[in-house]
Amino acid sequence: MILPDLIPPEVSVNAAIAICTIAFISGTARGFSGFGSALIFMPLASSMAAPRLVAALLLIIDFVAAAPLIPNAWKRADRKATAVMVFGALIGVPIGTYFLSRLDPVTTRWIISAFVFALLLLLVSGWRYRGGDHAALSIGIGGLSGFCSGLAQTGGPPIVGYWLGRPIPSVIARANILLFFGASDFFSAVSYATTGLITAESIKFSLMVGPVYGIGVAFGASLFGKASESVFRSICYVLIAAAVVVGLPMLDGVLRGR
Repeated sequence: MILPDLIPPEVSVNAAIAICTIAFISGTARGFSGFGSALIFMPLASSMAAPRLVAALLLIIDFVAAAPLIPNAWKRADRKATAVMVFGALIGVPIGTYFLSRLDPVTTRWIISAFVFALLLLLVSGWRYRGGDHAALSIGIGGLSGFCSGLAQTGGPPIVGYWLGRPIPSVIARANILLFFGASDFFSAVSYATTGLITAESIKFSLMVGPVYGIGVAFGASLFGKASESVFRSICYVLIAAAVVVGLPMLDGVLRGR
């Protein structure tokens, strides 16, 4: 199997190369700072290919990249607290998937851009939840994250903002986040598969894009400790903002000639 055979028929070679470049950049952000990959990848890649294909592609490559981290997270996480939030994701993911599968691509891109911009504001604000534990709130945040994941694989900021603000050791908070997204990705995989969003084309395309994303993650991880985290986070914020602007459908005629 040669590389052109891995590219879906509706995606041009130039678009595939652009998506690989976007994957490397977003993977680098993920490897260094632990966030931002979907917020960079989705707006830009969705301007190159159908949002349904792009969301399925990101789910596949990110799930494979994160899977090795799940066993250790299972050992360290507060599984009871995480399970409450996972219940919310079980509700939110199918709803987000439904909208992704039903809406036309341009409408979906507008929603993705609006969601990513809102989540960027949440990240920049430095918001952390400092209140008490409430099951209804946990389910609600899990549901919101699940909805964002089902629609555009962008469920990270609400969960990160919640868990990192809790008065618990950072190692447990990180394990909770990893375990939650392991479950959320599984729900997304099932939901995408049953609605036909995961296709043979998206799986084959992941064989081309996935290794580039993985190289980006490894490169980003290698930079950790060698560069200022605050500076790199600021760069990530700028990249996310640029991804929102460049990915806007109204700029298609200017930036993409259509």
